[in-house]
Amino acid sequence: MTDPTTPAARPANPRFSSGPCAKIPGYSLDLLADAPLGRSHRAAIGKAKLKEAIDLTREILGVPADYRIGIVPASDTGAVEMAMWSLLGARPVEMLAWESFGEGWVTDAVKQLKLDATVRKATFGEIVDFAEVDFDKDVVFTWNGTTSGVRLPNGDAIPADREGLTICDATSAAFAMDLPWDKLDVVTFSWQKVLGGEAAHGMLILSPRAVERLESYTPAWPMPKIFRMTKGGKLIEGIFVGETINTPSMLAVEDYLAALKWAKSIGGLPALIARAEANSAVIADFVARRDWIENLAVDPATASTTSVCLKFTDPRITDGAAFAKAVAKRLEKEGVAYDVGAYRDAPPGIRIWCGSTVETADVEALMPWIDWAFGAEIAAIKTAA
Repeated sequence: MTDPTTPAARPANPRFSSGPCAKIPGYSLDLLADAPLGRSHRAAIGKAKLKEAIDLTREILGVPADYRIGIVPASDTGAVEMAMWSLLGARPVEMLAWESFGEGWVTDAVKQLKLDATVRKATFGEIVDFAEVDFDKDVVFTWNGTTSGVRLPNGDAIPADREGLTICDATSAAFAMDLPWDKLDVVTFSWQKVLGGEAAHGMLILSPRAVERLESYTPAWPMPKIFRMTKGGKLIEGIFVGETINTPSMLAVEDYLAALKWAKSIGGLPALIARAEANSAVIADFVARRDWIENLAVDPATASTTSVCLKFTDPRITDGAAFAKAVAKRLEKEGVAYDVGAYRDAPPGIRIWCGSTVETADVEALMPWIDWAFGAEIAAIKTAA
C-alpha cells in the first residue's frame, strides 16, 4: 500500500545526483579561502597544494607507498583513456562491461585503438562472471557501475600472480568501497563523485607493474601530448608529485583538499565506507517492504552502495520510462530530490546517490516522498483510465 498523504519531513539536502555529487556536510565557500588564485600552479605554493592533494589521497585510500598517484586532466574519462592509450596493445586484452561507461571503454579499445579484444558484457543489473576472465591478458573494467547500480563485491577472483595488468575505473567506488590494491594495477576516479569535489580533474594511480609497462612498451599509435607519461623511456615522475600535464584549477584543488580533510576528520576510509553502507541500507530496507519497486541489481551481493538504481515493477505501469520520469519530476518539483532520474542509457527508473557525503537522515527523509510520488502517479493512471 502507498500513502498518498504529503510527507511532513523533508531532506535537509535534496542533492542526490550521481555526479557531480553532494558536497561535504557543512560545506561553505569559506573553506576555499586559502586557494592560491591568480598564482601559477608551477609556483611553490601551487606545487605544494597539488602534492598535498596527492599525499592526502594516498593516506585516506591506503594506497601503497610504491604506487604513483597523479592528478590528470579531463576527469575520470581522461584518466581511463590515458591508461588505455598508454598501456594497452602490449599483450592480449579483455574488456568487461556491465554499464554505460564500461561500454564506452569497449568502444575505445575496439573501434578507436582497433584492438582484437575479448569483450565480455552483462546486462544492466548484473556483472560478468570473473571466473571466466583470463587475467594473463590485460583486463579493463569498472569497479562500480554508476549507471547500473552494480559493483564488484571484492577482488577475490583476481589472481595475485596474474601476467596481465588490471585497469580499473573506480570513479564511483573510491572513498566508499574497499579497493584491493594488490589486485589493481591502474585505478582511476574523479573528484566530483564520492567526495563531492568539483569536476574536470581526474586521478590516475599506477602500480609498479604498470610503471614497468610504461617504461618498456611503446604503443603503435600516435600519443597525444595530454596522454604522455614517459620521456626517453622513463616515467615523468613530476606528474606524480604535483607537476600536472596541463593547468589545473587551483580553486578546484582547494575544494578537493577541503573534502579530503573532512574525510580524514571523520575517521578516514572506514568511516566513509560506513556512511555509504548506512545510506544504501535505508533504501534496501525500503525496497524490501514494498512490492512495486526493486533494486536493479539482481544479486544483492553486487548491489552498489553509492549509485543505487531502482526500477518500478507495478503491473499497472504500461510506460515505464514515462512513469519513472514523472516520479523524478514530482520529487524535484517538491524540492526533495534533485537529479534522480535513471541514466539515459539505463533501464527506466530512479537513481539515488548514497555516497559518503550524503547524510543518512536525508535518505531516510526521502523514502516517504518516493511512496508519495509513486502513489500520486498511480492515481493519475487510474484517473486517465
